[in-house]
Amino acid sequence: MRPPFALVMAWRESRGSRRRLALYLSAVSLGVAALVAINSFRADVTASVHAQARTILGADLELRSRTPFPDSVETVFDSLRRSGVPLARVTSFASMVLAYRSGRTRLVEVRAVTGGFPFYGAIATDPPGQWAAFRDRHAVLVDPAVLVYLEAARGDTLQIGDARFVIAGVVTDAPGDVALWSAIGPRVFLPAQYLGETHLLQFGSLAQYRAYFRMPDALVQPFLNHHNKLFQRNLIGSETVSEQEEDLTRALGRLARYLGLVGLIALLLGGLGVGSTVNVFVRDKLDGAALLRCLGATQRTVLAVYLLQAVALGVVGAGAGVLLGVLVQALLPAVLGGFLPLDVAVRLQWSTMLIGLGIGAGTACLFALLPLLQLKDVSPLRVLRRELDAGAGPRPARRWRLAVSSTMIAGLVALSRWQAPHPRVGYAFAAAVLVTTGALWLTAKGLMWGTRRWFPRRASYVIRQGIANLFRPQNQTVAVMLAIGFGVFLITTLYVVQRSLVAQFALDARPDRPNLVFFDVQVDEKDSVDRMLAARGVRPLDVTPIVPARIADVNGHPIDSLPDSLRRRNPWVLRREYRNTYRDTLVSSERLTAGSWWTGARQPGALPRVSLEAEIASSLGIGVGDRITWNVQGVPVETRVASIREVSWARFQPNFFVVFEPGVLERAPQTFVLLARAMDPTARAELQRDVTLAFPSVSSLDLTLVQRTLDGVVSKVTLAIRFMALFSIGSGVVILIGALTASRLQRAREAVLLKTLGASARQVRGILITEYSAWGSLAALTGVVLAGAGGWAIMTRLFELPFRLPVLPLLGVWAAVCGLVVLVGLFHSRAVVRGTPLAMWRALSE
Repeated sequence: MRPPFALVMAWRESRGSRRRLALYLSAVSLGVAALVAINSFRADVTASVHAQARTILGADLELRSRTPFPDSVETVFDSLRRSGVPLARVTSFASMVLAYRSGRTRLVEVRAVTGGFPFYGAIATDPPGQWAAFRDRHAVLVDPAVLVYLEAARGDTLQIGDARFVIAGVVTDAPGDVALWSAIGPRVFLPAQYLGETHLLQFGSLAQYRAYFRMPDALVQPFLNHHNKLFQRNLIGSETVSEQEEDLTRALGRLARYLGLVGLIALLLGGLGVGSTVNVFVRDKLDGAALLRCLGATQRTVLAVYLLQAVALGVVGAGAGVLLGVLVQALLPAVLGGFLPLDVAVRLQWSTMLIGLGIGAGTACLFALLPLLQLKDVSPLRVLRRELDAGAGPRPARRWRLAVSSTMIAGLVALSRWQAPHPRVGYAFAAAVLVTTGALWLTAKGLMWGTRRWFPRRASYVIRQGIANLFRPQNQTVAVMLAIGFGVFLITTLYVVQRSLVAQFALDARPDRPNLVFFDVQVDEKDSVDRMLAARGVRPLDVTPIVPARIADVNGHPIDSLPDSLRRRNPWVLRREYRNTYRDTLVSSERLTAGSWWTGARQPGALPRVSLEAEIASSLGIGVGDRITWNVQGVPVETRVASIREVSWARFQPNFFVVFEPGVLERAPQTFVLLARAMDPTARAELQRDVTLAFPSVSSLDLTLVQRTLDGVVSKVTLAIRFMALFSIGSGVVILIGALTASRLQRAREAVLLKTLGASARQVRGILITEYSAWGSLAALTGVVLAGAGGWAIMTRLFELPFRLPVLPLLGVWAAVCGLVVLVGLFHSRAVVRGTPLAMWRALSE
């Protein structure tokens, strides 16, 4: 049985074009690789979370509270123990530790451990076996970062509060570990029986009390349902294995989907490269298509011949992308290691690979179809009128162009919706891609129209010739500007957002801005801490009181009698312990949105006034004039809401949900936060050390260290995005090279003619530099402008933070991209510049 005519002709026609269409394959391959890698990784994460959820939690059930478990809850724990359910406890809180040998201090997270925690998984230590051995002596295990910060080693002594412990070893791996968490708050583990000797858990101390249980899955949910009211009444939260699995899957899946959107851009860039390459390919095949028509081939057969080539090459390119994606999939756990609380097992995800193959081949065919439609309508008379019909082919019918364009847009929306974590994000992404594409396309068309309309006729010959190349037949202005502009837009947007986020945490260098914080200062310690600071020449810049309180009722209704919808929607807002303050002025991080600030003494008989943070007020469903009764350490205090505030939580200063007017809480039990500034880093370290020695319950924080830590965290977060953005950069470079390759024949003919007429290699090089400079400068400028707009939208709308445009760095990006385009163009055109007219004529005639 003979194969179909179209298939035979497609194979024969492809023999002379396979090398030329190699870039067509690579453009598709990079985009498919990005999608296959990230979607396979997401499937790996889901499978790993399912397999390790119990190990990550370390138990079957976790109960947690901000206060010690009350007697009523302890009674429930005792009954569980009597029934044979193992129980372990972990008490965690922040505290300063001091290394005696080095004299260095550091704020760490102390975890006091008792029982057999973890019940699942194992905690690895160096030296091995210390997790069980250190429990029976005054010893601690620490994260590796603690040794680095304190310049300590195994066997050194740490002071934690009023107690001293020997460093028994280092925790090298623990269930649920995340490297970024350890960088922000390195941990120190100590036996719970020695916790009381530290005297750190005093009034106002923030601590987390956790109880872990090992029990059959079938008993977990009935147990929680039976004691639900008791746990809610005492503000006790819970976490089960299934909830842990669901939360981790959702969080990590959302990250993977966001990275997938970045990979989707690489695929779209590959599609643009396909369209550009096939467009030039079609121009070379117009005469062959006309000859086929003369031999009796129908329009449908001619289109089928070349469409089969596009499909076959698209499948090959997508297949290569699938293989590359599998290799990248194996690298992603290392790139994202700082974010992952589990070990990700890499497996071949056949369904994802097949979907990637189909998406890649479909994208390639869609972007190739529009230029291929020219072949369908080619006239047989072109064979007899080659000189008259040279150049572009016939314009496809409008209905076909609309159908293909509509299908491409529908495909973009569908892919974006499928890849995005939320429908709104997917639609917004598709809209952003269309807007960016439209802006770049209009810029390219505007460049072509502008240079033709205002042609610099008085410029030198080299300049005129280079600018004329922008709008001459077979120009690649649109394709190059789309490729360069998209790449610049994506990478620069990531840079602008990262820079803006880091700037939010940057410390003000003015002499009146604090860089040192002392907190958990007790009332009887405040004056002594002040004197110690004064003796070192450090003056407290701000002293803020903190008074813990809970909401007792709202507008005369106890919280238990409030509407069920409110209590179910925001239970933590009603039952949490608020850490309030009192003062007579607003601070720089606050802005009134409703009501008025108190400016004088309260009228006799009037209720005390408070100011609420806007989101808390919205969650409580109250506004100016409403009443809240607070339980302040057992004393009811009824207040009236006088104002609503917006708070910038990113500012390094004490911010509060609730602020009382002066004259209400001064005699309530309270602690203080002191802000100070010490210019010399050594003086800051010595001051923290001496305060820790004199007042073990007082913790301190060097804000310059926090800034460096946050800068590193944001940098690591963007590393994952940049890794995926490399595929977009690669696609952009491929399209740039492809566009230059597509126009190489035209440039070679022009160079031959110019050199035959006496033009020097220097003049030819100048013409190319002019053309490439125009491409690069305008495309980069458009990408930078769009990146500025995108960064503003992300910062102000998504993060709701101030935005500052980094003008000088953006100018640097613009200049660098211009130079890169010129260098790549000249390198790719070196044969055109150096060749002699005779040699080039021979090469063109072969």
